[in-house]
Amino acid sequence: MLDFAIFAVTFLLALVAAVLYLYPASRQAAGIPGITPTEEKDGNLPDIVNSGSLHEFLVNLHERYGPVVSFWFGRRLVVSLGTVDVLKQHINPNKTSDPFETMLKSLLRYQSSGANVSENHTRKKLYESGVTNSLQSNFALLLKLSEELLDKWLSYPESQHVPLGQHMLGFAMKSVTQMVMGSTFEDDQEVIHFQKNHGTIISMFSYFQVWSEIGKAFLDGSLDKSTTRKKQYEDALRQLESILKKIIKERKGGNFGQHIFIDSLVHGNLNDQQILEDSMIFSLASCVITAKLCTWAICFLTTSEEVQKKLYEEIDQVLGKDPITPEKIEQLRYCRQVLCETVRTAKLTPVSARLQDVEGKIDKFIIPRETLVLYALGVVLQDPSTWPSPHKFDPDRFDDESMMKTFSLLGFSGAQECPELRFAYMVTTVLLSVLVRRLHLLSVEGQLIETKYELVTSPKEEAWITVSKRY
Repeated sequence: MLDFAIFAVTFLLALVAAVLYLYPASRQAAGIPGITPTEEKDGNLPDIVNSGSLHEFLVNLHERYGPVVSFWFGRRLVVSLGTVDVLKQHINPNKTSDPFETMLKSLLRYQSSGANVSENHTRKKLYESGVTNSLQSNFALLLKLSEELLDKWLSYPESQHVPLGQHMLGFAMKSVTQMVMGSTFEDDQEVIHFQKNHGTIISMFSYFQVWSEIGKAFLDGSLDKSTTRKKQYEDALRQLESILKKIIKERKGGNFGQHIFIDSLVHGNLNDQQILEDSMIFSLASCVITAKLCTWAICFLTTSEEVQKKLYEEIDQVLGKDPITPEKIEQLRYCRQVLCETVRTAKLTPVSARLQDVEGKIDKFIIPRETLVLYALGVVLQDPSTWPSPHKFDPDRFDDESMMKTFSLLGFSGAQECPELRFAYMVTTVLLSVLVRRLHLLSVEGQLIETKYELVTSPKEEAWITVSKRY
């Protein structure tokens, strides 16, 4: 049954499997509300499969049992937290990696970081410096890539349907590769080659969607028995690592006019393997997050003429006839609200994971040590007690400072946001400032965009839009 349903579950399960593999959990349910295992071996995996995704499973579970719930992934206890109030109570002294990093490291066979809090803090600062410096140094490049896309869209007749997801992925690939890895990717063929290898690695997430497959791949090594997939995966990984090693060597040995993200890692206190792994993780994650944020932001703008008009007016007021600059980005407050509301409405990253390093307590419930605790962010982001009219796309809700504080608590803004998301916010802001200034972004009549819940959510099918010139 599980093999038949392999394509029904999203690759979020790979995250859960990776973390559970790295950190075995307790069998004790500790009286937390939830469901008992459907099957002894697979736990509640059949229920997750039947729900369609881990996010949709958690939505149903929290609706039935409340803000703190439990279920079984294989023979291991998992606890999920589904409101802001209970998330505030969850204090985990173990500094864990973000979900994308955890899953990617497992998939790439990289060693999970065991760094302490101080080391993790230093590494985060290094990432933040890399994002800031690479964006500032390559701002003209980012503007150029945005204007190239604008010129392409301006050349289209107004009736032409634009494949939004495809264009945003191409834009993200060009932006990320050049700002993270440098001038090698000025060549479009190199970008296409990177995109192909990137797609091969990312597609592995879909392959290892259920516990039976994940268990074989990550626990008993049966990935090695899938000859075709093994070769495709290893070839893609080897090629990406070869490119990165070459770039790292070049950046160590020379002086360059433009700062790229890898330069910050090279100049940090990291060894060559750490630089390779961190640059690989950041490149893969940033491409996906940036592409999906751009896609969803434009999707939502096409559905709200009022929001798009207000964004245009802010861009016109702040920028006038001048191009956007790094200094002006901070003044585009409503644009940032649009992006925050995009993340919330799309439930951009619907689940996060934390390890319960020591026994803890949420409300009256004891969380056993070494339990995997899920933050059901997709549930929290649609909670009407926190977000009035939660299914409405309403950037004005972030005028309220308390809303921004809540958003920051969830890791989507402020000091808690991951470097890849910060990078995506900046890139998307520049793109929107260029596109909205010159174009009306319009939806295709009759199109229904359904959501596919993965580690980063995306439209199930290609999202199509049309554009018309403002002037």
